[in-house]
Amino acid sequence: MSWSWDHFMRFLFSDYMLHGVWTTIWLSIVAMVLGCSLGVVVAFMKMSKTWILRQTANAYIWVWRGTPLLVQMVIIYTVLPKVGIRLGVVESAIVALSLHEAAYFAEIVRSGVLSVNRGQEDASRALGMTWFQRMRYVIIPQATRIIIPPLGNQFNLMIKTTSLASVISMEELFRRTQQLAQL
Repeated sequence: MSWSWDHFMRFLFSDYMLHGVWTTIWLSIVAMVLGCSLGVVVAFMKMSKTWILRQTANAYIWVWRGTPLLVQMVIIYTVLPKVGIRLGVVESAIVALSLHEAAYFAEIVRSGVLSVNRGQEDASRALGMTWFQRMRYVIIPQATRIIIPPLGNQFNLMIKTTSLASVISMEELFRRTQQLAQL
């Protein structure tokens, strides 16, 4: 069989493939939003003065960054039903990707916040600002410029790692490409 551009373009722009592209995009966006939200909470837990919050955040980050995402996804999809927690394919993929992303994003946020000069916090404290005001008006705006570039890198990585959802039979771009290749 010889190469055919017509055949290639027909498959590339078919509704079947475009649906896989759309699934990959929305799965990445949902997982990033949930992962970033949880990551901010975990980051502030890790920077907390309370020992139990710090240790809980450390354990969470250690487990979720230390095990492969593929293993996490398979455990969530196959082991949780055995203990009574039943999730579908889509829910399992979202939970696994979000929890995995949160561990990485927590470290990104923590490093961004800690990169702000200590003098900025001292100055805002001297002005009588509360912790929340210091974070909202002084620290977070300055940390955002440090956080944005790795956040973009994480989103690119998320687009690529959604292909692992094909292992638990989610029909995203990679799985649909595999199925078309078998025709």
